[in-house]
Amino acid sequence: MSRGWGPAGGEVASGRGLRKKGLRNLRRLGAYVRPYRLRLLGAILAMFGVLGCTLALPLLLKTAIDSAIIPGDTRLLVGIAGVLVLIGVAGIGLGRVETYLTGWVGERVLNDLRVDLFRHLQTLSLGYFERRRTGVLISRLTNDVEALQQLVTDGITSTVRNVLTLVVAGGILLVLDWRLALATVVVFPVMAVMTFVFRGQSARAYGQMRQRLALVTAALQEDLNGIRVIQAYRREASSRAQIAELNQSYRDANHRTVTSSGWYFPTVEILAAVATCIVFGYGGFLYIDGAIEIGVLVAFIGYLASFFDPVQQLSQVYNTFLAGSAALDKILDVMDDAPSIVDAPDAAPLAAIRGQVAFEDVRFGYDPERPVLEGLDVAVAAGQTVALVGHTGAGKSTIIKLLARFYDPQAGRILIDGTDVRRVTQHSLREQIAIVPQEGFLFNGTIHDNIAFGRPDATRADVATAAREVGADAFIEDLPDGYDTPVQERGGRLSIGQRQLIAFARALLVDPHLLILDEATSSVDIRTEARIEDALRRLLKGRTAFVVAHRLSTIRGADLIVVLEHGRVVERGTHDELLALGGRYRGLYGDWAEAAAG
Repeated sequence: MSRGWGPAGGEVASGRGLRKKGLRNLRRLGAYVRPYRLRLLGAILAMFGVLGCTLALPLLLKTAIDSAIIPGDTRLLVGIAGVLVLIGVAGIGLGRVETYLTGWVGERVLNDLRVDLFRHLQTLSLGYFERRRTGVLISRLTNDVEALQQLVTDGITSTVRNVLTLVVAGGILLVLDWRLALATVVVFPVMAVMTFVFRGQSARAYGQMRQRLALVTAALQEDLNGIRVIQAYRREASSRAQIAELNQSYRDANHRTVTSSGWYFPTVEILAAVATCIVFGYGGFLYIDGAIEIGVLVAFIGYLASFFDPVQQLSQVYNTFLAGSAALDKILDVMDDAPSIVDAPDAAPLAAIRGQVAFEDVRFGYDPERPVLEGLDVAVAAGQTVALVGHTGAGKSTIIKLLARFYDPQAGRILIDGTDVRRVTQHSLREQIAIVPQEGFLFNGTIHDNIAFGRPDATRADVATAAREVGADAFIEDLPDGYDTPVQERGGRLSIGQRQLIAFARALLVDPHLLILDEATSSVDIRTEARIEDALRRLLKGRTAFVVAHRLSTIRGADLIVVLEHGRVVERGTHDELLALGGRYRGLYGDWAEAAAG
């Protein structure tokens, strides 16, 4: 069984393309750093102090050897030793300040980015989430944001520190002895070629790694959500095999990043050792010939380490940059997605509605080339209950999505009290609508929290009244903690009927003018069935309601029944009128009645 998990986000671009895009993305990341620039400046100043302490050590050693040890000046030697101790203590202290400030800034940048990303996801239209796997989006919020941690907590100051160290140490090497400096140049061509190859390999490898990690997260999230189905159909082995395959793909991509680092960094160390040997040998001859002092040679070797260490560190920072920019690229791709449903520039708040609804020649398809609704015309008076019936795929759920403006039709209009829903703000429209999905979704929290979800300011008395109105109070009060009973994720320990009653109470509490209801199809016991039917009657009373109907009682009691087939209205009328007509509805109703009796 293959679920078609392909690459998350398209093919990996070339290394050069990733670098260019990464630099653009880093400039955008700078907007998140800007509010904390003073602390970042403090970290950079502390870094300069650490750099100064580090670069001062070889010069002090040179002075100690040439001016104190060889001449036998113990007083000067003690003084230099004291200065070395002070510099060491200062370097440690400034290093701690730098680490604290960069960590402080980095964690706040990540927090702001994660909050902004979630805020942006909330603005996106329903269609966006129906087209994308939840696990991939979770990976963006978690794995990819965390992948930026090292980049924003250490990458900036580390880059500045290593570039400055490289430049200053190189300058000091030339000043100390230009002949020794030129001798080290022989390893540079090899290092340049290696660095070029390493950068290209790493860029591709890190891009692939982020994609594969998102796929693993998506697969795990999907299988955990569907664990009951997997166990019911005994597909555990197949599920494990697919997770193992995806995990192996991620492992291989991650291994490629390790492999590229595994050959590059040891080779840089070897080249540094070769350069040191060249300097040691050539410098030894120069000292024997009296061309340089021994202190110069010692200092030169010390600065040579300060010269090659930044090369390695910058390559490591480049790895961090690639990992971070690959993750940032995925995050910003999400943040660049615009909602497909937006308020018109002149959209006005929707005034309190009476509930008159009209669909006028509405045409819609999730893919415009494959229409779901074709020329839908339905007029509903205020306070009427409309039952939408038809076979699967007839367009029932699409109608209620359009009414709530989760999508816009490609043609035609949807009017509420004569106002096109595209001319009002989405917030004011949904403020007057309550939607009860087929299976009431419950959040972590208490039963009280879930009923008050649409009206957080509701009092305990308001919540209890709403529950009593729909008949949910009976089972709630039987629970050990009543309304304070914790609800696990998705309400897993409550029955389907109990979850639906809580969803009814939630809808009733917001007192909507327009109700959209997708009735649950799952069978429940007779007692719960009676409670749900009674709750429905109370919930629908005095409100305009669109119901994707499955219960015979709801269908019979509807003021208007709309029979859909292939996106078109084929029949409409009351229950008795449609039975008398002897058409499609009569056949559907007969099938439902037979199934209910069975």
